[in-house]
Amino acid sequence: MRRERRSVVAAEAVGPYTLLRVERGGLDAGVPGQFFMLEAPGRVLPRPMSVCLATAGELAFLIDPVGPGTRALCALEPGDRLHLLGPLGNGFDLDVVRPLLVGGGIGIAPLPFLSERLGRPPAIVGFRSEHHAQAAALLPRADVCLEPTLVTQLLPEERHDVLACGPEPMLAALRELVPD
Repeated sequence: MRRERRSVVAAEAVGPYTLLRVERGGLDAGVPGQFFMLEAPGRVLPRPMSVCLATAGELAFLIDPVGPGTRALCALEPGDRLHLLGPLGNGFDLDVVRPLLVGGGIGIAPLPFLSERLGRPPAIVGFRSEHHAQAAALLPRADVCLEPTLVTQLLPEERHDVLACGPEPMLAALRELVPD
């Protein structure tokens, strides 16, 4: 694996987030849940970003501009170039029978890629505001809840293989409610 330089294809606003589309070239998208280190020009430290969408020609990353590094990535425009390294880390287990995707906030970032790989299963996603909830449009079969409702309150009675990404309190609550 080596550090690759790629061009930005598009940077689209999705609520408060940015969907950064980058030319894929020969890069392997990896397994949903893996990430790439993205380095904006002039930034010292690359930032880890999950693959949100993968097509034959592009990799897309959903980015929350919360600090200088992520704001620099969100400020990139078509034609700008950045460095990528990946895929890195462990992805989701794709050997599931009845998947249910659960995400919270920017934790939904890897779920669209996962959804495509698993045949678009149902999803439950939670956000703190309507503005943030615009990201749910990236998931074709998502039930959306806004604070103060919790995603755990929308879990179906029947058993599913839950695949989740989000804030630690949400994940801890899911571990309590969903048996192995």
